[in-house]
Parts: sequence; C-alpha cells; structure tokens
Amino acid sequence: MKILLFTVRVLSSSIAIAIISTASLSAFAQSSGTLLVANQTDRTLSFIDPVTAKQTFALQEDRITGHEVTTSPDGRTAYLPIYGDAGVGRPGTDGHEMLVIDVPTHKITATVDFGHGVRPHLPVYDTQRNLLYVSTELDEAITVIDPKTLKILYKIPTGAAQSHMFALSHDGRFAYTTNVGPASVSVLDLDTHKTLAIIPVGEPGTTRVQRISLSNDDKLLFTSDWNNPRLAVVDTTTRKLQTWIPLPGTGYGSASTHDGRYLILCLSKIAKVAVIDLSNFSIVRTIDVPSQPQEVLVRPDGLVAYVSCNKDHKVAAIDLKTWKVESLIDAGNDADGLAWSTWSNASSPKSAGTH
Repeated sequence: MKILLFTVRVLSSSIAIAIISTASLSAFAQSSGTLLVANQTDRTLSFIDPVTAKQTFALQEDRITGHEVTTSPDGRTAYLPIYGDAGVGRPGTDGHEMLVIDVPTHKITATVDFGHGVRPHLPVYDTQRNLLYVSTELDEAITVIDPKTLKILYKIPTGAAQSHMFALSHDGRFAYTTNVGPASVSVLDLDTHKTLAIIPVGEPGTTRVQRISLSNDDKLLFTSDWNNPRLAVVDTTTRKLQTWIPLPGTGYGSASTHDGRYLILCLSKIAKVAVIDLSNFSIVRTIDVPSQPQEVLVRPDGLVAYVSCNKDHKVAAIDLKTWKVESLIDAGNDADGLAWSTWSNASSPKSAGTH
C-alpha cells in the first residue's frame, strides 16, 4: 500500500509539472506562422520558427541594406526596401529599390526600382485597398505600389523632410508619418492622396521624433522623442499634441496590446521595455531585454510581443500574460524591422543556412 501511495504521488507530481510546463509554453505552441527579422549589418532577412524560437533560414540581401519588412495578407510574399548605408538625415548612399521575396521558398523573386535614390524605408500593406505603401524619404512622400503588378501607381506627399516611419489608421482612412528632423507628424488622406495637416511635436533642433504607432481605436498617436526621454501623445481628432509621458530612458518603437489597454514601448538606450497603461499614461512595469531594443510586434493571436534588440542580435519574446521574457531568439547583427507571415516554417524548405 505504501508503494502504491508513493507511485500515485510521483505520478501526481509529474502531471503537475507537465501541466506547468505546458502552460508556460502554451503562448508559443499556439502559434502557426513565421517571424521575419531584417538584420542591417548582416544584410540578411531572418526566418524564425516561433514555436522552437529558432532561426531556420537567413536570406542574404546582397544589397545595403534593408531596415524594415512587411508581408502580404496571405503570408506568401515579403517586401524589403533597401534604404542605404546611413541613418536618417545623415550623408550616405541613397537606396532606390525594394526586394520582393517568396516566403515559402526563401527566394528573391523580383525588385521594384524607384528610378532614383529615395531611401525607401518602411513598407505597409493596406489590406482595405490591396495596395502597398512605402515611405520614400528623399521624395518627401509615401509611394504607392500595386502588389500584383509591382508598378508604382502614385505618391502621396508628406509636406515635410525625413518622413521616415508611418502608421495607417485601423479604419483605413489616414496615414500618419513621423518627420524626424522637422519634429512633426503629417496626416495623409489615403483616398484623396493629399496632406491634410502637419502637426508640430516639439521644436526642430531640440526634438527628433522617431517611430510611430496608433491606439487600437485610432484616437491617439504615439511617437518617441529621440533627443529626450519622453513620449508624445497626439490627439488624432484635434490633431494636436495632447501630452508628453516622461520616460526612464529614451523611447523608440512601440505597439499596443490587442485589448487596447497597454502600450509596449522600447527604451532603447537602457535595454528595457516599458509597459504603459493607456487609461492614465502611467508606466506600470519595465522589462529587461538585450541591448538597444528597436521595434515591437504583437503577434496576431495577441499572446506574445516580439522585440528586436539591435546590438545583441536577439529578438526577445515576451509572454503578454506573465509579462516575462520567455525566450531570446538568435537573429542577425543589428536586428531591426519585424514582420509576421502566416506561412508556417513547417511548410518551408528544411535548410537552416544562408542563401
């Protein structure tokens, strides 16, 4: 009888451990897709299996260099603009093309040539109009491309220099660009292809706005001041700066959780991520991550936030239920732009090399 009781206890403990282990892995096991990471220094695009938290392939660009990436709605195609070899507003080469990549086969299938140096930076797929937008910084515009024919259709002027990043409203009506040096945000009408307003955010010379995201209801816009540890909150209805949120370190990329309650913000210079309660703009926690966190991508299922960490060539995977870093994924040097493909690595070639 004692032996039987001991066996039952051991079995119960094993089951409990298994349940805990399953729970801790559930956020990652539920995922089906591929995480893409643009690595600036390596000039590669990483393909990462979110379940195993491992890079399965690194596609060589053979160009200098891609910073940001996005995918088509079916997940089969990735778009990687080639920006150049310098930071925004700094002297260097001026990229003039965008790579089109077949995700299942990991191959570059086409290029889009903008005809002259434009420093193409951020690609965003407009699912409502089935159009691809790319920020073309030196043209002071967003360039609009037909993703089927890869033909350039038209440009929407931003009315300002250094329009580096932008975000689309969830209702599909507007685009908002951050204009880094001018310290402003341009409001673009996606139907009329016109600039509706330019919103001042701080003073040019003392403020440089970087990265941009929107609240889930499109009422608030967030952009970091790269010169000072503060986050600008812009009211999109009044098109005015609403407030500054003081930060413990300089902010960078951000994204809202799917429930709209929190903003996840990279604090690039202190190797942390801040979690901001959007009901009162208070920082409720900070999370340690590898050095120079750049960009945040909340996975489509809302369970995990991925944070690219530039100098440590890592991507931190944060469980949004526990607010803990559950894994650190090896990517390439200067890991930066992130995108999610619904195409699963399980259906892709079994190579883990570099093409």
